[in-house]
Amino acid sequence: MKQLLGILIFCGMVMLSYAQQPFDAHTLWQMKRVGSPVVSPDGSMSVFTVTEYDIEDNSSSTDIYLVEHHRGAIRQLTFSGKEGSPVWSPDGRKIAFTSRRHDGPSQVYVLDLSGGEARKVTDLPVGVFGLKWFPDGKRLAFAANILPDYGGDWDKLRDMQKEKRESKVTAKVTENVMYRYWDRWLTDGYYPRLFAVDMDGDAGKHAVVDLMPNTANFFGLMGGVSYDISPDGAQIAVSMNATGPPYENTNHDIFLLATDGSGEMTNITSDNPASDSDPVYSPDGRYILYGRQSDPHFYADRMVMTLYDRQSGSHREITGDIDLSCQNWFWSSDGNTIYFLAEDRAMQSVFSIPVGGGRHTEVFRGGTNSGVSLAGTGHLVFTHHNLSAPAEIYSLALRGGDLKKLTGFNDDIVEGIEWGTIENVTYKGADGADIQMFINYPPGYDRSKKYPLVLMIHGGPHGIFGDQFHYRWNSQLFAAPGYIAAMPNFHGSTSFGQDFAKSIHGEHANKPFEDIMKATDYLIERGLVDEDRMAATGGSYGGYMVSWIAGHTDRYACLVNHAGVYNLHLQFASDFSANRKYQYSGSPWEDYDIMNAQNPAQFAHNFKSPMLVIHGELDYRVPVAHGFLIYNTYRLMGLDARLVYYPDENHWILTPQNSIFWYDELYGWLERYLK
Repeated sequence: MKQLLGILIFCGMVMLSYAQQPFDAHTLWQMKRVGSPVVSPDGSMSVFTVTEYDIEDNSSSTDIYLVEHHRGAIRQLTFSGKEGSPVWSPDGRKIAFTSRRHDGPSQVYVLDLSGGEARKVTDLPVGVFGLKWFPDGKRLAFAANILPDYGGDWDKLRDMQKEKRESKVTAKVTENVMYRYWDRWLTDGYYPRLFAVDMDGDAGKHAVVDLMPNTANFFGLMGGVSYDISPDGAQIAVSMNATGPPYENTNHDIFLLATDGSGEMTNITSDNPASDSDPVYSPDGRYILYGRQSDPHFYADRMVMTLYDRQSGSHREITGDIDLSCQNWFWSSDGNTIYFLAEDRAMQSVFSIPVGGGRHTEVFRGGTNSGVSLAGTGHLVFTHHNLSAPAEIYSLALRGGDLKKLTGFNDDIVEGIEWGTIENVTYKGADGADIQMFINYPPGYDRSKKYPLVLMIHGGPHGIFGDQFHYRWNSQLFAAPGYIAAMPNFHGSTSFGQDFAKSIHGEHANKPFEDIMKATDYLIERGLVDEDRMAATGGSYGGYMVSWIAGHTDRYACLVNHAGVYNLHLQFASDFSANRKYQYSGSPWEDYDIMNAQNPAQFAHNFKSPMLVIHGELDYRVPVAHGFLIYNTYRLMGLDARLVYYPDENHWILTPQNSIFWYDELYGWLERYLK
């Protein structure tokens, strides 16, 4: 009997050791982040990056892996922890990638998959990005930020950089309207260009040609570059801003660039005042497929896939009659079908459409899918994640729809977590419109109880809280302490059609506020939440709505305002202020009464609900003065408020320890008022 009792106790201990645990921020940062797959030319395998974080050191490392699609075998290819952006050579024998393994700015490296160490191809004084092989495999294209006056002389550029580093003058001077972006200043004189490097030659001595010797403008202001090389290698199609100083606005156009180093370029979308992006050549080289927006004042304007005929010079919209905003498009190998991604009803799905247009087909729906590529002729490979699972790589059979999971870097962690269940609901909002909302129930949810509510308000405003695994605002982490986390996709949200997204243009507060109030009513009426223990939380535009809520209702026990817009006047100090007067239907110099009607700062006299205010110094999108102003207003009114200020973070909290601290502050604030 004693022996049997001992066995039972031991078994119970084993079961307890494998019991699922609630999710926490520390576990979030232990997860490996799997990048998008890059499929080999023969479609049999993919390379991809995996990023790991060291919480103690507050650092990250990224290496490159290879997965075989058929067998699912995975092999790690690099081990320095400083790699990125792998691309296959046309013959499938090598991969090129960027690396900082030499402790300098990122350079081009090439690894022969038959064996041996990666060799360094470039040795430049600036970092490189955006690698692409030329079709013949003899050259590699890349982008780099340079000082235009360097004149193609890399030694001169080194001297110019040294002079800048050693200068004692710290002033930044400009006469431009746009002079800083996100978390960096644009006054240092650097501009991106495309280059080509000859793949023959000794390590570090490969000839580099400046393909854009006469340009000084911007590609993507968030970094990166969108371009493609023609099948014959003679031309590059690149998306680049077409406006010049003082940059009162931006307009990305498609330029055709000769690859002989002459710098000869032709703008093929100069007639469109809105942005054109992501050009991709057809397999036979006759067409260029790109995305076209039509409203220059609406950053979330629907992206329409458009064909440019290189022979006739004509443009033809393919998805003009489809109420989806397309992205990540690519051709089938025979050139007859186009695959693309699009947000649709709070998910990001895979679609296809004939190249001639017509009816589109939903190929795969569920969660959020990205980095999709064609593997051979019968499969798609992509990353997939959802509200309860981080990204991994999957393969989808085009016939039959069989879905196969190819990677499982986080399986052990995921299986050890007690996740809250997700419900996808619809309720009636402003104007009687259907409003979609995800409800994230707490782990161990008991239907007989009412729970505290944590309402999550997304940013944008033209964005979504989608079925995705979010590393900054993770609904499972919001629900884990025992809360119901609700994510309404109110008027202005994307993925529900162009009209729904534009419905708040010029009036940012009213319909979303009504939708949020009705979401709260819906949850109360269903008997899910305790109306005396509710919180509203939001970041960026979500913070704007939190500030608006503070001035218009006291039904929430507390509020959380992360990087939130408080005073619309201050948004004219934002990094990109060109479209503000169109978004607000007013400005500080005209129609300011209309703007102020939607300005949370005008309603401070109504503030009552305690507010946690969080902001980063390097936030140029929503300048940090917003946070200081609403916090000081609260404290001078004698109201409960707490300020969390990050001197080294931008609009997002991106480092492990700061993020964990962020969640600790969130939990402490919610517990103070909801429990």
